[in-house]
Parts: sequence; C-alpha cells; structure tokens
Amino acid sequence: MTRSLRVRLAWLVVPGLFLAPLAHAQKLTGPQSTIAPPAPVALDTTGLFLAKFVSVGEDVFIGGQPTEKGLREMKARGVTTVVNLRTPPEMERVGFDEAALAKELGMRYVYLPMRGNAEYPYAPKAVKDLAEAMQSASGKVLLHCTVAWRASHLWTAYLIQERHVPIADALTMGRAINLMDDHRMEGDKQPLELFLGRDVPGLGHPHQP
Repeated sequence: MTRSLRVRLAWLVVPGLFLAPLAHAQKLTGPQSTIAPPAPVALDTTGLFLAKFVSVGEDVFIGGQPTEKGLREMKARGVTTVVNLRTPPEMERVGFDEAALAKELGMRYVYLPMRGNAEYPYAPKAVKDLAEAMQSASGKVLLHCTVAWRASHLWTAYLIQERHVPIADALTMGRAINLMDDHRMEGDKQPLELFLGRDVPGLGHPHQP
C-alpha cells in the first residue's frame, strides 16, 4: 500500500471514530439539544399508564396517568424529570402520591397543572415552562396528563414554538400521541392555539355534540 493511499484511508476512517460517539450522544433533552424531534412510537400501556404511552426518540416519554409501577418503570428507564399537567383535584383520585414517589425515586417533579379554565388556563407560559424542563433535564423526561390529550397539545406547541417544527409535521406528531383535534373542542379555541397565542392552520375545530 502506498503512503498516499494510507493517508486517504485515514481520512475516511478517522472522522467516523469521532462522529459515531457524537451521534450516539444526541438527544432531545439538555441545554445543547438541536436534533430534529422524531415521530412518536406507541408503547404498551399495560399496568403502566392510562390510555396512552409513547416514546419520542430515546429520552422523552409522553403518556396518560402513570401507575405507581409505571413511575418506577420510568425511573428504571432513565427518567430524571416528570412533568405533570393534571390539576390537584385530579391527582387526589390517583391512589398514590405521585410527587412524593418521584421525590423518593430521586426524580425532579415539575408540576404544571392546567385544565382550560380561569384557575388552570392553557397559556403560552406553559410552553416556556416545558422548554425549561427539557433544557435543564439531566436525563430522560416524562410528560403526562390523564390520557395524553393535554400533553399532546402542549408537546405540539413546544415543537412549533421552541423546536421550529413545521406546523403540518408537528400536528402529525401530536395526532400520533392523542391530540384528538378531529372530535374535541375547548370553547372556540383548541388548547394548542391557546398555548401558542394564535390560530393554527390545519387544526380541527369540530363542534361537540
């Protein structure tokens, strides 16, 4: 093998040695995340979550209400931050103290109660709060509500506002979780629009029966 050929081969091999670890390290959480959010992947909810449970990439989970077993499973999967969108009256019916269990498991608990009323409105601040939780997370993140409907709307707003995902793509991702904009209304605006503070082209606005 000639010296010039060895040099050319070195240029082909060496970059791969540096790029592979960097690609493996890419994630959606943390302060330096720049990767494009992937499509949600549905996971088995049995014994773990109410109604819905999906993964987004390797380090974000979105779902309905987790069971105690589900929260412990999230810890085992590397979740370090739990973002809960359910209101205090809803949490009283859960059957265990989610905040206390999260603390016991060493998980950061971010409580953002919202219900679409005067006391717990859907508002743009929630998108900033979720972005802060994502950026400051030291590991994986779980975002949940009851059946992942509110979580779907907030996640979609986050994709549009903070990650600059095109609206049509963000809606597709949200619908793959539980956006349900084809048959659910909250007044004359969907939660997604209230989170963003503006109308969203392509979002369904059917009237409730």
